[in-house]
Amino acid sequence: MGQGGQGEPRRNWNEERQPASRQQDKRAPKVERAKKLRVRDPNQQILDRAQRLRDTRVDMEQIEPVRLQKALAASGVGSRREMEEWIEAGLILVNGKKATLGDRVGPQDRVTAKGNPIRLKWPDRLPRVILYHKQEGELVTRDDPEGRVTIFDRLPQAKSSRWVAVGRLDVNTSGLLIVTTSGELANRLMHPSFEAEREYAVRVLGQLEPEQMKEMTRGIELEDGPAHFQRIVEQGGEGVNHWYRVVIKEGRNREVRRIFEHFGLTVSRLIRVRFGNIGLPARLKRGQFYELNSAEVAAVMKWSDLTVTGRAKSR
Repeated sequence: MGQGGQGEPRRNWNEERQPASRQQDKRAPKVERAKKLRVRDPNQQILDRAQRLRDTRVDMEQIEPVRLQKALAASGVGSRREMEEWIEAGLILVNGKKATLGDRVGPQDRVTAKGNPIRLKWPDRLPRVILYHKQEGELVTRDDPEGRVTIFDRLPQAKSSRWVAVGRLDVNTSGLLIVTTSGELANRLMHPSFEAEREYAVRVLGQLEPEQMKEMTRGIELEDGPAHFQRIVEQGGEGVNHWYRVVIKEGRNREVRRIFEHFGLTVSRLIRVRFGNIGLPARLKRGQFYELNSAEVAAVMKWSDLTVTGRAKSR
């Protein structure tokens, strides 16, 4: 991500924002970082295009001002909610004056937080995008009060920006998780109007009747509203376990599990294998990540109908 503003913060904001349980318990075992999937370099034509994309920058004067709390959060200072609290408490200055909620800032503005100059980061280039094979037992959250392992403990540090997960997988679900440094890209992919398909491999105890499978695609009523699969295909199984492939366009909490539970079946394994046009790479093992090259990221931005820096394309 690009950089603007003046000076460097004197504090390590990431350390300051660690949960108290992690700050205090120095004996807690260190979380092992996820290993990066190594792949063969693409052909020279793709390498050259990727290099050109990496070198492309947007003129800072073309970057439109954004809300102060959004700029601070994108720069890794804290969450938007925390930044709103700091603004209300008078802890944020913009160009030497106390900031107020609703203020917008651009690359030319000088910002300080708790007396520390902040070097704001600006989207002047392609974002980073990672495909992570989430393991069961890991949380998709920034901080956990109980000190459990989160995906952000496992992923590499984003030195000049902040990782944002595209949606969530619950603690007992594994599979494809897209993580990016672009909040705009994450919001675009998660927005209901984008209707990105999510495909899952599902193992259940028991077996569905053909009429139940049809009913799952026609729609059923859950406690939080109607739900249905776009498609469901039986994948076979052994003994009491049966596998199915399902496609859904929503990301409601535990929705796939709850649809099966509606028919009295318990899901024993749930693996996300595709999000939109991005599939879980066959060689990507659980706990590994693959970082898209610049050409692949540009393709994702195009698919999302965004510019390379994350702005919506003008029509």
